[in-house]
Amino acid sequence: MVSDEQKKQNHKERQQKLKEKVDERIAAATEDKGLLLVITGNGKGKSTSGFGMITRSVGHGLKAGIIQFIKGTWECGELNLLKQHGVKSHVMNTGFTWETQNKEADTAAAQLAWQEAKLLLQDPDIHIILLDELTYMVTYGYIELDDVIEALNNRPAMQHVVITGRACHRKLIELADTVSEVQSIKHAFDNGIRVQKGVDW
Repeated sequence: MVSDEQKKQNHKERQQKLKEKVDERIAAATEDKGLLLVITGNGKGKSTSGFGMITRSVGHGLKAGIIQFIKGTWECGELNLLKQHGVKSHVMNTGFTWETQNKEADTAAAQLAWQEAKLLLQDPDIHIILLDELTYMVTYGYIELDDVIEALNNRPAMQHVVITGRACHRKLIELADTVSEVQSIKHAFDNGIRVQKGVDW
């Protein structure tokens, strides 16, 4: 039978080995660059995660910009807060495409939002940009994928970009430095529960 002292010693040795591996990885990470992050998948929390990174950046005194595609007719609690801290933003303002059912109007609104996004992507004073729900614009053909890739590739070297939305195009995933997939296990809405202020919007 292993004594308590031996268990403590074994634990200490395991943690020391873990620390050494982590320290090695930290020491090996020497490059600084503007990151492209993609948060995709069918689960809830993609936009919330993106807004969390913007909030974190603003908390560190960095300048941020937000472009919201699709969402726009609903009030956005995160945007309400971040506007108070000087975050530049543009909202597409047409709402969900299944509500408008007007491809011409949606395309025009998406193009206008994309032009605003490109201005941010050319501004070296903007440290981080959230392109919320951009993936849908590419999927629906409202914005050309090649135009998006060109703008991302030509942005200031230290500018971070976060893209959110379902079904992200594989070329954007390949281009990204970090990709996270949010999976849905359960969702209250599927059980007839209405979306809740402060949780869902």
